[in-house]
Amino acid sequence: MLNLVLFGAPGSGKGTQSAKLIDQYGLYHISTGELLRDHIARGTELGKTADKYISKGQLIPDGLMTQILDDVLDHNIMGKNGVVFDGYPRTIPQAESLKGLLRKHGTDLHAVIGLEVPEEELVQRMIKRGQETGRADDNIDTIKNRLEVYRSQTSPLKDFYTKEGKYIGVNGAGIVDEIFDHIADGIEAATGAKRRSPKH
Repeated sequence: MLNLVLFGAPGSGKGTQSAKLIDQYGLYHISTGELLRDHIARGTELGKTADKYISKGQLIPDGLMTQILDDVLDHNIMGKNGVVFDGYPRTIPQAESLKGLLRKHGTDLHAVIGLEVPEEELVQRMIKRGQETGRADDNIDTIKNRLEVYRSQTSPLKDFYTKEGKYIGVNGAGIVDEIFDHIADGIEAATGAKRRSPKH
């Protein structure tokens, strides 16, 4: 089993690279944003509680997020090659919760892939994405705010996972397939796991 966290600032390419990880390693994709939207749409008890925070623009409490992830792992982790977590953890307390959650399910986190992209490029990517998709949160003021939140809350995770020997830093600027080659090389060096198809 191979359990990964895909880590990076908004606009760093997590969605693109997580799709490649799923395809090449047969992993189950867990996006916390998608999970929350699904629970809210289905009107589950967890979804109703989560919606009370989201509708006010507040972050979901760590304990509630852990409950939601526990529910997903209960139903999906068996028979899979592993999991790629996209958008979680965002804080060190969440990282500690994830460690306990995976141990509860008899497994562990094997590697954390950090997509490292210069801030100027992140801003340009998100502005371009907003122009192409009409995504409301891809405007310059919101982008700067999201990057500030990332720097203050999420970037300390790099040090946390580096100390645990699990952080794999990857240059996230450049050609998508070349970035993925570097990710796959890092995963193989750290865990021995090989992708399904060889390099192009």
